[in-house]
Amino acid sequence: MADHGEDERACKKVDSGMTRVFTLLGKRWTGLIVSVLMQRAVHFAELRRAIPGISERMLSDRLAELAAAGLLVREVDSGPPLRVAYRLTESGLALEPALKELGRWAEQHLPEGGACPERFRP
Repeated sequence: MADHGEDERACKKVDSGMTRVFTLLGKRWTGLIVSVLMQRAVHFAELRRAIPGISERMLSDRLAELAAAGLLVREVDSGPPLRVAYRLTESGLALEPALKELGRWAEQHLPEGGACPERFRP
């Protein structure tokens, strides 16, 4: 006799697509990097200035992860001086509607600075 509880638990597992998305985009800084790159190609130093608090090492690691996932490309300008710019691929740019929707959701449902939403205040 089959264990129907086990079948039910298997059906309730997290969707594999959501798992892949949040494995990549759920890492600290990754969403902010993609958000900055939505606007235009950006050099490494500009990207670091646009995201206060991110270290060079962390930025480099996140950029490598996004490149490996096919969401951005690294372009070298031989200069002088030698400069590296990053831009989103078509796959990266295809995130724009989802990110905009998440931003709208945050404006409505996530209070700034950790304060309680107005509907919960006395």
